[in-house]
Amino acid sequence: MIKPEGELKISFGYHCNCNRGGSDEVSSEYDIAPGMQRANSFSCLSGAAISANATLANTNICNGLIGAEILPSLDSPNSFRKVSSSPSLSRLDMLSYSLPSSMSNLSCSPSTPSDLLDCDSYLFSSTSAPSKSEGFLNSMEVQVAGGAAGEDRVQAVCSEENGWLFCAIYDGFNGRDAADFLAGTLYDTIIFHFSSLLQKQKCIESSDSSVSRFVNKERYPFEVDANKDLCNDTSKNIKSSESFRHELLDSLQCALSQAESDFLYMVEQEMENRPDLVSIGSCVLIVLLHGEDLYTLNLGDSRAVLATDREDNDMNGSKKLKAIQLTESHTVDDEAERTRILCEHPDDPMTIVGGKVKGKLKVTRAFGVGYLKRKILNDALMGILRVQNLISPPYVSTQPSLNVHRISKGDHFAIVGSDGLFDFFSNDEAVELVNSYILSNPYGDPAKFLVEQLVIKAANRAGFSMEELMDIPAGRRRKYHDDVTVMVIILGSNQRTTKASTCI
Repeated sequence: MIKPEGELKISFGYHCNCNRGGSDEVSSEYDIAPGMQRANSFSCLSGAAISANATLANTNICNGLIGAEILPSLDSPNSFRKVSSSPSLSRLDMLSYSLPSSMSNLSCSPSTPSDLLDCDSYLFSSTSAPSKSEGFLNSMEVQVAGGAAGEDRVQAVCSEENGWLFCAIYDGFNGRDAADFLAGTLYDTIIFHFSSLLQKQKCIESSDSSVSRFVNKERYPFEVDANKDLCNDTSKNIKSSESFRHELLDSLQCALSQAESDFLYMVEQEMENRPDLVSIGSCVLIVLLHGEDLYTLNLGDSRAVLATDREDNDMNGSKKLKAIQLTESHTVDDEAERTRILCEHPDDPMTIVGGKVKGKLKVTRAFGVGYLKRKILNDALMGILRVQNLISPPYVSTQPSLNVHRISKGDHFAIVGSDGLFDFFSNDEAVELVNSYILSNPYGDPAKFLVEQLVIKAANRAGFSMEELMDIPAGRRRKYHDDVTVMVIILGSNQRTTKASTCI
């Protein structure tokens, strides 16, 4: 349907070879940390993306290390490719030499000397080559896919060996440097912090098996149903699994905070030659599926939407699905976000201007965009580009929304997409489209189908044919639709699709 010059920039798919039975099937070859059962809860992943923004293919951030050394090894836009060894910290070691900041070791800096002593025993021990038992993200064989569409970056990493799937969408704006930085560093930074978490957990368990952790319920406004836990033989296992989930979310947030600090340090070092870097940012959406837990972290307006059974499905033979949004939308259009940002800046009557933060940005939480966070970075801009009266920065938060959902038998699939998708489809519409497509096309690619439906709708809205819209070059086509990235994760052991496209 789409001519070669207008084909999808990214299309990939992965189909699990098998699902490792029930939760009791755990290989004795590995040591399992609490909450780390190897039972796949997904059977298929498909991804597709299309660009609308014109942007430079490569950037020179971090002395060229991101573009020349890191991204080429991660990009595999047309298929999953096998990585024979685990993603190591070698990339981070290399990057840290170009970031001689107080946090260039890419770990969260302890707040007190006593914390530093505690960290030394486990935090830096994970810098050696990871073994199979050190962490579920450190597996011997993983499948990797990724690529760029305009200012969007997408990554997917899967390990059937350990039963997990990592998906990330970095929706860049004002340029793609921030999205490139995230694509080149955040996954390895997360690995580092997860390894640190597991090392710390081992130390705690060996010194005091009865230790219990305090869970901040205000910080994590979700509930974990302990009765559905895979380790529900004893109350001790239930508590350790619940604690593990909260600490895993802590590790995700810590890794994101570290990436933000390193990126803004890099921006500050290079802004004299590239002042545009201070305005470049990215939304962040991470979905981590492990066992029966689906973790999400988001900044900005990308979404993860779950398709699950409706309660009234018993009325007739046809099943209908309802859409549940697993992430929050961080924009000034959201009443809660608007109230929060106004309360945080009571002395600034110009906090929101024209429906945007300081008249510049619609999202209220984002990675990068340093000129709305630090005065020194705002001062690097000239004339009308500079924000006037930056009274009480930061105006854009890097505090992500975190969530964990316990997958049930009624959950069918999850749609992970940048905001460009939801400019055209509501959550319910997207779920209905994917569900009807899967039912009628069991061998098809639902992500590619969803993107194609978006292009058709965008063309109709603009009064063009699909071919006419796709003939419009990137940059000018942004008038009609945004960069769009979509991943569809088929949940459960019932394999609804058996393959996904590797190209258009």
